[in-house]
Amino acid sequence: MQDVLDATERAAREVGRWLADRQGAEPLAADPAGARAAFDAVDRPAARMLRERLTALRPRAGWLDDEWARGVPQEGEWWLCDATDGAVQYLSALPHWAVTATLLRDGAPVLAVVHAPLLGTTCTALAGGGARLDGRRCAPRPRTPATAVVATSQPPHAARDPRARHAAGASLAAVLPHVAAVRNLGPTALQVALVGSGHLTAFWQYGADPANLLPGALVAAEAGARVSDAQGAPWTPGAVSFLAAAPGVHAELVAVLRQV
Repeated sequence: MQDVLDATERAAREVGRWLADRQGAEPLAADPAGARAAFDAVDRPAARMLRERLTALRPRAGWLDDEWARGVPQEGEWWLCDATDGAVQYLSALPHWAVTATLLRDGAPVLAVVHAPLLGTTCTALAGGGARLDGRRCAPRPRTPATAVVATSQPPHAARDPRARHAAGASLAAVLPHVAAVRNLGPTALQVALVGSGHLTAFWQYGADPANLLPGALVAAEAGARVSDAQGAPWTPGAVSFLAAAPGVHAELVAVLRQV
C-alpha cells in the first residue's frame, strides 16, 4: 500500500496548491449564505479534483464525502475525504486548514493523509506501517501534563447535542489546571494528527464525529499515541467522545475527564 499512500499524498498536495492559490482572493462574506457560496465555489472543484485522482488509484472503492456521519461501512474499500477541511479558517484567510484523505477497508482505516499547505505540514500513516511527518518517522514527544500544550474542539453540530455541549465546557474547566495551555488550532483531523507528530501533547472532544476523527486517529495511533474515548476505553467511530494523547499523559487526562 505504500505506492497508494504516496500517490494519495501527491493528490492531496496538488489539491492543496490549487486551494492555496485561491485563498483570500475574495473578501469575507458578511452573511452565512454568502460565506457558503464563496466556500462552495472553491471546495466543490477541489473535491472533484481529489475524487478524480483517488478514484483512478482505487477504481472499485466507494466514496464518502466530508459530511458523512453514518456508521463505517464494514465491507469493501471506501475513500473518506475532505478537500478543504477547516472551512471557517479557509474563508478567514487563516493557515489552519487541510486536505484529508483516508482509505477504509472492511471498516478500518488502512492509510491516511493530512496535508496542511500553508503550514507546510503533511502527516501520513499506513496501518501497521507507522506514521510520518513530511516523510520522516514521527512520534509523540514525552511531556508531563504541566508542560503539555493540548487542544480541543467540537463536532460540526455540537450545538444541537446538549450532552456534548455540556461536556465540552465542563471538560475544558477540568483540564485547564493540569496543563500548560489549551488551544483550538482549526480542523479536528489536523489537530489529532499533530498529537502523533509531537506538536501537540493531546486532543480531546465530545460528540460523535467519525468523518473528522478517523484520518488523524490513524496518524496518532501509528505514531505511538494512545487513542481512546474520554473514559479510556478503545475508541470506535461510533464513540461519543475521543482522546488522543502522548503515552506519558494519557492516563492522567483520562482520570481528569472521567470526572466530567
